[in-house]
Amino acid sequence: MAVNDCLQASLVLGDTKRQRAEKPKSRMQVYQFRITLLGIKPKIWRRIQIKDCFLEDLHWHIQGAFGWTNSHLHDFDVGPDRYGIPSMLDMEEMPDCRDSTKTRLSRLLPKDGKPFAFKYTYDLGDNWEHEVLFEGVVTAPRKIKYPVCVEGERACPPEDCGGEVGYEHLLAVLGDPTHDEHADYQEWAGGFDPEYFDAKEATAVMREYS
Repeated sequence: MAVNDCLQASLVLGDTKRQRAEKPKSRMQVYQFRITLLGIKPKIWRRIQIKDCFLEDLHWHIQGAFGWTNSHLHDFDVGPDRYGIPSMLDMEEMPDCRDSTKTRLSRLLPKDGKPFAFKYTYDLGDNWEHEVLFEGVVTAPRKIKYPVCVEGERACPPEDCGGEVGYEHLLAVLGDPTHDEHADYQEWAGGFDPEYFDAKEATAVMREYS
């Protein structure tokens, strides 16, 4: 091969290497949700980003992001359909319940990425209802590990505090040192701070639950 040909080949090879180096880093698509606990003011909410998964996996992501302990039953209402684990729910009351362990988010969410809301209920006794708002698809670097809790506000209520009414009473008692039940509630709640939230801690628990 002539010297000029060799030089030309080297230049082409060099350009190819530079083009490869300049290519943008591989990115992936993830789903973003804003989840709000209904019936509570000020609002308790979380914004999370997750990869496509089964609806039951979303249950675990919500549990981790909020700080629930998966101590009770749960279900989802998506449009006219209810989803849950059939073996754990009363099928006489919900004979048409669909299996959340076999239903992927990609089958339920709008293909055009438009916002879409549905309901998640945790603890069918205390009846903690959450609005799950699909905010769209986010393109993110693959180096990020998912799931992620991006942001949020306020701690979720303690388990078994009696639902919305019980939680309001708990806060009133904890906020009044002169209340007859203050000491008992303070001991039971274990230093509960309703304003506390840390996205990094929530992310860590989400990944532990995944």
